[in-house]
Amino acid sequence: MDARDRMRRELMQRGGAAIAGLALLHAPLLSRAFPTRPGEEVIPWLDQPPPNPSGGVVENLPRWEELDSWLTPNDKFFRVAHYNKPVIDEKAWTLEITGRVRQPKVLTLAALRARPRKEVIFTLECSGNHGFPWFTSGIGNARWAGTPLAPLLKEAGVLPQGTEVVFVGSDSGEEEVRQIKMPQHFARSMSLADAMNPNNLLCYEMNGAALPQPHGFPVRLIAPGWYGIANVKWLRRIEIWDTRFMGRFMGRDYVTIREEQRNGESVWTESSVGRGLLKSVPAKVTRRNGQYRVVGAAWGGRVARAEVQIDGGPWVAATMDRSEQAEFAWKLWSMPWPTATPGDHAITTRAIDINGNVQPAMDDSRIARKRTYWESNGQVTRQLRLT
Repeated sequence: MDARDRMRRELMQRGGAAIAGLALLHAPLLSRAFPTRPGEEVIPWLDQPPPNPSGGVVENLPRWEELDSWLTPNDKFFRVAHYNKPVIDEKAWTLEITGRVRQPKVLTLAALRARPRKEVIFTLECSGNHGFPWFTSGIGNARWAGTPLAPLLKEAGVLPQGTEVVFVGSDSGEEEVRQIKMPQHFARSMSLADAMNPNNLLCYEMNGAALPQPHGFPVRLIAPGWYGIANVKWLRRIEIWDTRFMGRFMGRDYVTIREEQRNGESVWTESSVGRGLLKSVPAKVTRRNGQYRVVGAAWGGRVARAEVQIDGGPWVAATMDRSEQAEFAWKLWSMPWPTATPGDHAITTRAIDINGNVQPAMDDSRIARKRTYWESNGQVTRQLRLT
């Protein structure tokens, strides 16, 4: 059993959520909340994540304390790959749209680039983020560009029986189900209604540059509002089905299992990971001229505000940064900490959306009764020591 297999088996066997942080980094000073101020010192967290044991499945995880801009530079963006990491010749690459359509299509990269262009700023989070103590920075915010998916589906003419859109990547591996071994390409799906969302892109640019190879060059799906697993990389084919798609990453893996109590009986539920959930994280604590402040981010929906709790005290509203706004991007926030004293402290944050929904506490049944590590959006607590 290689390192990846051991990591996957461990992930499936373990449950619940874990604590910790997230990431993003330098770039132009795009917002007021994050950039380091002259003379400002970052106080390191005591609870640093342990080494990454994933064996290459998860890569490029930075530290929360390095976060200092709204957009995450491409070389600082986290990476996840479930099979191989194909290197594709863009001149030989094509994208096929097939299945339950009247007019199957085959498009080159040049043909996609010649179509109407759209940009979306979207904070992409792995649904396993915070599911383990070492996995605390599987998130980043980028400006993605490409051509909208919906017009292409319309041009292909989806037949009335076409209800499911399957996105197939070039990355592949071997799977075994009931002792049947078979080669498989990475694939995820969504309903036709979801796929027709005008914000979905066939993306070929990331932060103004060609999509980097580790992030799916030459083309990947960008589905704003969905967890990273839905945003298929190294895209090679789009298939329209007349039934549900139940491949590994829809029906067997990336499935959240919860134990629920109904009329005194334990009932187990299984659901496929889909859209992102409401979440907030404390990024860092800084000190300048003896004054402290807490800085963080909130995302996963239409965030109205973020609140901070120090050492189990009252929740205090943070100041939301308004200099950069985008519907699918995280919201940055900061809060002064005038009562900071020497010693050990615990800092917890929570996000609240426009409908009053609150990011759940770690003992909330939505988190405490979850038996797999996916969709771990419980409140994050960090530890630090002031001297």
